[in-house]
Amino acid sequence: MPNLPDPAPVVRLPDGTYTYADHLPTPIQPSAVPQVIHQHIHQAPPDRTVQRIALGSGIGAGTVAAGVYFGPLLVGALTAIAANLALLAFLAAVMAWGVVSVVKSIGGTDGANAVKNVGKVRKSLRRR
Repeated sequence: MPNLPDPAPVVRLPDGTYTYADHLPTPIQPSAVPQVIHQHIHQAPPDRTVQRIALGSGIGAGTVAAGVYFGPLLVGALTAIAANLALLAFLAAVMAWGVVSVVKSIGGTDGANAVKNVGKVRKSLRRR
């Protein structure tokens, strides 16, 4: 059997718990010279909650890095798609307005009746 060192004595703390004597903090010796404490206050770090949850659930750091890298790219791509769709919707509305205006002005009574019929259909669809 190998020679093992004697274990440190067990000490009972004032709160009733037990600990080894070698784990106790060393007492701080008061000094006559006041200590200068340099405190650096920085801006709060970015929120890494998603990364912490991901690492805590056991997925790898590569997955977290991919999320950090591709997350903003995905937001940018979706924003670009939304802007394109908004532009297309605006163009469709302008073109529809132009067609209605041309049909009203050129079509005579047939065009006016067609516009009225479209208006009636729209109103009946809104009521449903």
